[in-house]
Amino acid sequence: MLKTKALVAALTLLFVLPLSTPAHAEPTTPLPYAAGATATRFTGLAFDTCTAPSVAQMSAWLSSPYRAVGVYIGGVNRTCAQPQLTPSWVSSVTRMGFRLIPIFMGYQAPCTTRTNAVKMTVPSATSQGALQARDAVAAARALNLLGGSALYADMEHYNINDSTCRTTVLRYLSAWTKQLHALGFLSGVYAHQNSGAVDLAAAYNSSSYARPDALWIARWDNNSSLTNWPTVPNTFWAVGQRGKQYQGDHNETHGGVTLNIDSDRFDAPVASVWYTYTARATIYSYSGPSTAYPVRATITANSPVRIVCQTFGPKIGTSTVWNKLVDGTYVIDYYVRTPSTTGYSAPIPGCSLPYQTTVNSLTRRRGPGTAYSAYPGTLPIGSLAWITCQRAGSRVGTTSAWDRLSDAAWVTNYYVASPSTTTYSAPNRRC
Repeated sequence: MLKTKALVAALTLLFVLPLSTPAHAEPTTPLPYAAGATATRFTGLAFDTCTAPSVAQMSAWLSSPYRAVGVYIGGVNRTCAQPQLTPSWVSSVTRMGFRLIPIFMGYQAPCTTRTNAVKMTVPSATSQGALQARDAVAAARALNLLGGSALYADMEHYNINDSTCRTTVLRYLSAWTKQLHALGFLSGVYAHQNSGAVDLAAAYNSSSYARPDALWIARWDNNSSLTNWPTVPNTFWAVGQRGKQYQGDHNETHGGVTLNIDSDRFDAPVASVWYTYTARATIYSYSGPSTAYPVRATITANSPVRIVCQTFGPKIGTSTVWNKLVDGTYVIDYYVRTPSTTGYSAPIPGCSLPYQTTVNSLTRRRGPGTAYSAYPGTLPIGSLAWITCQRAGSRVGTTSAWDRLSDAAWVTNYYVASPSTTTYSAPNRRC
């Protein structure tokens, strides 16, 4: 990560431009999630370190306040060896309850301040951004990270006064975002608050560049707040879309293990993984979270069940919890050996798929229609609508589809950059 102290600056940034119709291109490019995809939102303290710690070290750090760890999964500028970073390591660490923040150290700015960096080139920045996104997805999949995971491009500090360089970085990061979206992954960017963050904020509503889903800034001021950043308005990346690296290189000791880390606070999408449990009895998997859906497979007693997230459905036994599996089918949780037979089981996340909103001040309602009263506060443009399910409601624009969000509010799908602006978008479940 960045190894020079963040400068203190105050900049006047661009205003928000409202959109009157759903966006199908830059800045809000749609996300065609795969059937077994899910997104995972992490809120809390995280740390990142050059080489992924061992399983034993991570176990010792359960005594720390951190519950997520940044790991370098690849990139042409990755310098640290990663002997621990294997699918087995991912499984062990996430089963402990840690979330993973995948970092990809790709090409750096032509005017980067980082020494010995492999730099993007002005004419090839777009193709290089797309290439690095494909490489990042391949690296993520090799570690068994699922579609819907957020992958973070590490863009180190650069000379913001070089206009050609700034435009080149934006082209590279736009291609990174568009390619990740096309492959069903969320786009994150790690950037210095006085270079990459400034340029991304200035281009937030530009139709020339795709907007990343999350921004993780470097500002080593020992203040972990995710709001009131000097160079990024609070209305940008406003709903589960922010991380801050607030303290640079330092040693911390937890559980008798000392690591050299950077400290972070997150409320943003991170990696999604599967969690393996076993079936208590022979059960069916269904195409949706109810026995009313068609049966897709039979799972015999004691067979492994790979769960990506949990949602709600009809009660069976003592539980209304249903498990979404890696193939996109569902099984009732009551017959799976998860920790709870009555409710949700940590560390399995709740099922949700986020998409950016395409209009400023999107109203959050108490039900699926414009006749329902509104909750206080609206969603700024570019916010993530964390959709848990969809159902029919009053017609807005070209669609009657409404989205139930993870906070129980409802928004019309017409102003959400899901693949369809006329009907439901698979693989979102019906409410």
